[in-house]
Amino acid sequence: MSSTQIEPYEVYALRYAQHERPARDNFLFSDDIHDGPQRLDFFVWVIRGNGKNYLVDLGFDHAGAERRGRSITRLPSDALGMLDIEANSIEDVIVTHLHYDHAGDLNAFPNARLYLQERELAFATSRHMGMASVRMAFDVEYVCDFVRAVYDERVVFVDGSREIAPGISLHHIGGHTDGHQAVRVWTKSGWLVLASDAIHLYANRDLNNPFPIVHNVTEMVAGYARLDELATRRDLIIPGHDPLVLERFPCPSKEFEGELARLDLGPA
Repeated sequence: MSSTQIEPYEVYALRYAQHERPARDNFLFSDDIHDGPQRLDFFVWVIRGNGKNYLVDLGFDHAGAERRGRSITRLPSDALGMLDIEANSIEDVIVTHLHYDHAGDLNAFPNARLYLQERELAFATSRHMGMASVRMAFDVEYVCDFVRAVYDERVVFVDGSREIAPGISLHHIGGHTDGHQAVRVWTKSGWLVLASDAIHLYANRDLNNPFPIVHNVTEMVAGYARLDELATRRDLIIPGHDPLVLERFPCPSKEFEGELARLDLGPA
């Protein structure tokens, strides 16, 4: 099916938490980075269209926030209320990777199947998790929840690239983790790509300077070019943690200014 025959989707970014930190902490090579503050925002994303709502990532819950010393504005499942969506109505959750801030709050979505790269769960349960510096961004409780979900036959494993619905496809973009995936969506503006942590901040890509939590630097940098290939244009590549997303894209409701952005119409 050609893209012109696909009904375009709406795509939204929903912020559920934020974390203040020095800019140097957001770049692998920090010698030339000004050491001022540079906040990270934490998002989940909603793809809406063709009679369905797809959730991209699960964020973390209150217990996970406490384990990390993080503050949480609202549970990701509660954030869906900004779009009048109930968590138990979600049937499809795309999980870009299993780091703590993308794989929690699973229990709030009892009716959802979970799309995950097979190599991501293999990585999160591999011998590499015996290394503190590798496992630091994983939460063992969340990983165990996904193992249970496999036994409950809820996980749909992806190997590389896969279309899960007309106009929505998943693509392995390694580097940040071994099995990280991005999401390509057909919209009125063309092909939009939810990069998630393949790009944390616009500046990581623009400076060719990756975020320092990285499994494979070569794959992560090569992933920037792959994302360019997947998107119709560069401003339709959405990073995973950049507060600028909420500034560059319009908010559909004044009530949720600074917490919700509509992405599919392009930057304002």
